[in-house]
Amino acid sequence: MESKPQYFKIRLHTILPDTPLPFDLFVKINDRLLLYVRQGDSLTKERLATLLAKDTGYFYVKEDDRWTYRNFMKSIIREDQISVTQKAQLLKESALGFVEEIFEKPDVYQALDESKPLIQDFINLIDEQPEALSDMISLSSHDFYTYNHSLDVAIYSLGLGHVLGYDKKTLENLGVGALFHDIGKRLVPVEILCKKGGLSEEDWAIIHQHPQFGLDILINKPEIDPGIIAACFEHHESWSGSGYPQKLRGEEIHPFGRIVAITDTFDAMTTQRSYNTPMFPREAIAMMKNQLKGRYDPHMVEAMSEALFHLNPSGAS
Repeated sequence: MESKPQYFKIRLHTILPDTPLPFDLFVKINDRLLLYVRQGDSLTKERLATLLAKDTGYFYVKEDDRWTYRNFMKSIIREDQISVTQKAQLLKESALGFVEEIFEKPDVYQALDESKPLIQDFINLIDEQPEALSDMISLSSHDFYTYNHSLDVAIYSLGLGHVLGYDKKTLENLGVGALFHDIGKRLVPVEILCKKGGLSEEDWAIIHQHPQFGLDILINKPEIDPGIIAACFEHHESWSGSGYPQKLRGEEIHPFGRIVAITDTFDAMTTQRSYNTPMFPREAIAMMKNQLKGRYDPHMVEAMSEALFHLNPSGAS
């Protein structure tokens, strides 16, 4: 008996109009997947606009065509005919679909491995076209949810690591660690993570254990780079020694922990959540330098400011 085909989701914005596709493209209607564009055909601007207006969110591609899709996206991003901004947007949109899928995998180690090509794609684009970094930063979401937040923290961390002069391998480990910085929240009860209204002291006590939970998940896998583990375990430590869970101080904190502490906080400050109004990027950086002075590595906060504003001086207020 022939097995039922499997599919993966891709976001609508990853498909350019009037571009022949090397795979079949499906849409979901009433929980059924229907063939929408045949391999070799293209999607017109009008048809794409119709789907975007309906906010259907995703296309679907057969699992057998996964690498065809990845190679297709890489070829599109290398084309000279599209702008650097378009390349950054395509990469970000395609990455979000994969991040959502990766995060749903029960095998953490498989998820870590599968995230590396994704991080490498960002590093390669930054390396080949440095101006793409400012576009990726400016494209960060105004919504705070797990996939967007994690990817934005990874992108900000890559930008900060780039300004700090990290090599490609170090950037790869930094990007993976930043992407999975909250992996310990897998062990926090869903009813606490999704609780509406205020959290009790007991709830916060459990949430504050997520760095330790992250360490528990990763520590028994010796091939995982120590920096990735540090990004998960130390991103709530404070430069002044007032953080948790170990109350490390200054350079006792791994550089990846110091970087993700900054990028995690920055993204939380500048994105919309149910209980706060987002800050402008300059306001967030100013608060980290002044009201929150002593919480973050001051050299890295300055480097974050450079990553945000020197690369993209007109993009943030």
